[in-house]
Amino acid sequence: MKFLDQARVYIRSGNGGAGCLSFRREKFIEFGGPDGGDGGRGGDVIVECVGGLNTLIDYRYQQHFKAKTGTHGMGQNRSGGKGADAILKVPAGTQIFDEEGEQLIADLTEIGQRVTLARGGNGGFGNAHFKTATNQAPRRVNPGQEGEERTIWLRLKLIADAGLVGLPNAGKSTFLSIVSAARPKIADYPFTTLHPQLGVVACDGREFVLADIPGLIEGAHDGVGLGDRFLGHVERCRVLLHLVDANTEHAGKAYKTVRRELEAYGEGLADKPEIVALSKIDSVDAETLKQQALRLKRAAKRTPLKISAATNVNVREALRAVLAEIDAADAQQEAAVAPAAEWAP
Repeated sequence: MKFLDQARVYIRSGNGGAGCLSFRREKFIEFGGPDGGDGGRGGDVIVECVGGLNTLIDYRYQQHFKAKTGTHGMGQNRSGGKGADAILKVPAGTQIFDEEGEQLIADLTEIGQRVTLARGGNGGFGNAHFKTATNQAPRRVNPGQEGEERTIWLRLKLIADAGLVGLPNAGKSTFLSIVSAARPKIADYPFTTLHPQLGVVACDGREFVLADIPGLIEGAHDGVGLGDRFLGHVERCRVLLHLVDANTEHAGKAYKTVRRELEAYGEGLADKPEIVALSKIDSVDAETLKQQALRLKRAAKRTPLKISAATNVNVREALRAVLAEIDAADAQQEAAVAPAAEWAP
């Protein structure tokens, strides 16, 4: 299945059904009077967050969704039924924006969440509704109200506990394939990863979700390479694992390049807790490894982990560091929520 994280969709709710113009005609009843029923309400357009989806690929092939018109009213005071709703099913983490893509309408992060984007029009009144003491045989009915129409943007931001960032060929996909059951494409050329990958990682009896995104290069925020659009998939992460290739020309400069792109992107990515690791340490000699570690330490202002996914060196230590940061983020969030809960009525 192809990965699609953004889609433009046109939606329209159903028109209301028209009221009915009808009079009661029965044998032996001389003055039957009006008996036209009201029209039914038009269907709504609803977006629902469901499980089992991790892409918006369905909206590549269908971009127009219209709810059904309400049933028209009928004689014998029979009201029309409500039109069928149009339900758009999206994966968890989907955001809904207006046509300009600036105003956030809804953010669906939990399975089962539903939001109504366009309400169906009300049904029209039948002539029985207009009967009065001075107007015993009204011939007036109302048409149903028209439905609403609008264009929206669906944007998917994957929900993961931790995210992998780094330059292309930093070993992110290899790391993800070693620590989880995910099977991303791995090759010895840049931009092997063309779309985000998710993997469930088990460590010390616990599990967390790790996201791998395509590599960043200098100028990614201006659209260079694959750009920085995929950084949206690590916005929800609580910690970033920054991998720097030990084979790179200068580990410190490689680290700063990615950091500049995170800062240029914004959305708080540069402020997230970060674990820095020097990857592929099995592919360089001891002297080069020492020099690269010192360069990275000066740039990151912390001692980096030295890992090798291929030989499983210090991989477990990196996962434990990620878990520690996740626990710290959870504790901080609980501490922030606790005072508000105490003051709640």
